[in-house]
Amino acid sequence: MDEQIPRGIPSRTGYLLAFLAVVVSGLFGGTIGYGLVDISCEGDCGLATLAGALVGASVAAVGVGIIAVLVLRAMSEWKRKESGSL
Repeated sequence: MDEQIPRGIPSRTGYLLAFLAVVVSGLFGGTIGYGLVDISCEGDCGLATLAGALVGASVAAVGVGIIAVLVLRAMSEWKRKESGSL
């Protein structure tokens, strides 16, 4: 079974940490987006606060997702160089 898994891929822990980082950043981004719209809006702002939360969550999750992919690629390159196969 071990020979079926390529040697240069990051560990399962790395993937799990990357996924959790994207989820947590999405939650924090949504909270910040909600808070910014809630503070600046007057009157009935239910749809605006929802939109702010969704935009904030999306921007934060996409940004951290890009960084996570770059980190996972760098990890696989480091592992590939350590194993001696280029």
